[in-house]
Amino acid sequence: MFETRTQVTPVDPVWDRITSEAQAAVEKEPLMGGLVHACILHHKSLERALSYRISAKLCSNEMSMMVLREIVEEAYADDKSLLTAARADLMAVYERDPACHRLLQPILYFKGYQAMQAYRVAHWLWRKGRHDLAYFLQMRCSEIFGIDIHPAAKIGKGIMIDHAHSIVIGETAVVGDNVSMLHSVTLGGTGKEEEDRHPKIEDGVLIGAGAKVLGNIRVGHCSRIAAGSVVLQDVPPCKTVAGIPAKIVGEAGCDQPSISMDHMLGKDR
Repeated sequence: MFETRTQVTPVDPVWDRITSEAQAAVEKEPLMGGLVHACILHHKSLERALSYRISAKLCSNEMSMMVLREIVEEAYADDKSLLTAARADLMAVYERDPACHRLLQPILYFKGYQAMQAYRVAHWLWRKGRHDLAYFLQMRCSEIFGIDIHPAAKIGKGIMIDHAHSIVIGETAVVGDNVSMLHSVTLGGTGKEEEDRHPKIEDGVLIGAGAKVLGNIRVGHCSRIAAGSVVLQDVPPCKTVAGIPAKIVGEAGCDQPSISMDHMLGKDR
């Protein structure tokens, strides 16, 4: 007598919650049914939903949705860290953005989250030596989302980009884990240098709206850059800088500024 084995589907609380939120959204607004089913409810996992969403947003007459979806799924199958980062980014947006009330929202509506996941696939392509495809994804992200991240840039997980309009991150930039930034942030160079020429942002940094961090400089962990600042020199850990050019104006104000999202100056606690 052979023993019958039943295949058990792994439990995924995050995906289960997303699908529950999706079903509730359709019940509340039936006109959203087509979009929600196509993007969420027709899929069995977060990675399948993301591969659909990224390819649907970035496809064009020059590159079909089917081809792009195959690329994304190949990346996810090859490198599981992309999925770990996608989940960390999702929770970062949900926990830090007061306008985010459901895990469903970033996947469907938030271009900062969507663009980050597209960048991660482009970076995977770059590391595989498939530079032209990586450049294509960079171009489409710039055209569709208004976000320009070079595929060679190195970005950690748990990233939250709020509003996300006009974000620019250069080729040799490095961004650590659990970094938060607002719209119109630039991590750029200062001229035509061809080597290591972009900022290094350590873990837990909060970058305010419109801030420009320029050159091969380092921003220490858990620091804050005030909105509208232009940073041209290294920033020590756990400090707040502000102004043009930016200068140290105090401590970071809390242990984890990128998580607390506290932009108020003069609040050293």
